[in-house]
Amino acid sequence: MPDERFEEHLQHPAGRGHAPAGAHAGAAGGAVCGDLVKVVVAVRGATVIDAGFDASGCGAALAAGSAVVELVRGASLLDAARVGAGAVSAALGGLSPGKLHAADLAADALHRALGAAAAADAQLAPAAGRTLVAMSGGVDSAVAAVLAGAGGAEVVAVTLELWRDPENDAESSCCSASAVRAARAVAHRLGLPHLTLDLRDAFRAGVVEPWLAGHAQGLTPNPCVGCNGHVRLDAMVDLADRLGAATLATGHYARRAPDGLLRTAADPAKDQTYMLAALSRATLARLRFPLGELTKPEVRALAREQELPVAAKPDSQDLCFLAGTGRERFLARHGGLHERPGDVVDRTGRVLGRHRGHFNFTVGQRRGLGVHAPEPLYVVRTDARSNTVTVGPREDLGVRRVALRGVRLHRDAASVDAVKLRYRAAPVPCRLQDGAVVLDAPFAAPAPGQTAVFLAGDVIVGSATITG
Repeated sequence: MPDERFEEHLQHPAGRGHAPAGAHAGAAGGAVCGDLVKVVVAVRGATVIDAGFDASGCGAALAAGSAVVELVRGASLLDAARVGAGAVSAALGGLSPGKLHAADLAADALHRALGAAAAADAQLAPAAGRTLVAMSGGVDSAVAAVLAGAGGAEVVAVTLELWRDPENDAESSCCSASAVRAARAVAHRLGLPHLTLDLRDAFRAGVVEPWLAGHAQGLTPNPCVGCNGHVRLDAMVDLADRLGAATLATGHYARRAPDGLLRTAADPAKDQTYMLAALSRATLARLRFPLGELTKPEVRALAREQELPVAAKPDSQDLCFLAGTGRERFLARHGGLHERPGDVVDRTGRVLGRHRGHFNFTVGQRRGLGVHAPEPLYVVRTDARSNTVTVGPREDLGVRRVALRGVRLHRDAASVDAVKLRYRAAPVPCRLQDGAVVLDAPFAAPAPGQTAVFLAGDVIVGSATITG
């Protein structure tokens, strides 16, 4: 028999159809499940001053939307950010398994609205020791949140929704709506307020579109460097300002040098400073890396000690927006780069075979060339204009000079003593000279469009884009 609280919300829904002035909206559900909940919240300073909702579908969706309004109206922003599906269910007297879906939808809609309102209108007084933690739904960011709160520091969690595509494998993507929901569940399990930022438009414009355009031009762009440097972390630092948090902690394996620059992680196998190399000094000054001195096994052990449900969760292996779909299909669907047959040639121009489009290849690639030869062949270069892919033996890949554009240094060029030309590549001793990096030893297959990251010892002192 339904609880009387459920019936009260069903018969007299709070805030249904109410749209406060200056409110921000969030929605969840829709055609697939048949239920839709939309929540609107207005935030002023540190308080949710008003809220409303609308819902369609089952009665449970209507009751859950009403419960959300009552839970957050007049609450502090951070208390509202602690409201999840469990709190919604409890406010309705406990939902049956068949109706819990409505609580999930209402919580998702609330947090999308709350994140938008917080990013635009919140203004909490600065609090000593308050930190914002970026949580992706994986084990690294969950342990970072635990460590950031060690000693009683106040922690607020945030997760970014960057991409939504029906072809994505939501469970293996770190930026999907599913990942947001998982991160929020972990944050609430730790007793933390959690906010969601919907950056899908900024991510598409600042990361995916340049990645697509780069492939059309025959380049191999690195979207993660640009995403961290110009989309994700700057947006979270801006949110930290609104929440009165002096610092932003992340689950990256990185450290900070005494002067505030990036320093490689203690565990070279997990070091992620390459992906953070495009950050400004102003953003770096706000960042903290709780995992910088740890190894992955140590992080998983800490997660097990805390009984975190993500302790054994596998790491993401692919670009977040490619999870569950192949690069070729993605380029066709989102970039209009459909099959375009062309020649595979050697350095003399002799045709060795055919390919399906130059944009499906990158310098250094060995597999999938579609040609047979007595020795292994690799992609030496691609040409967008002629739609050709040039291949050759491995020795053709080695270079001693790499042309660059957009060189950005945090220290004098003379301090640079090594460069990383790929994420997992070892640093190569070098010097900067006339818009290029001159290597002390040959390096195989630096790919145009990728990032060159400059080091002085174990400190990241700059970056640039490889042009040839």
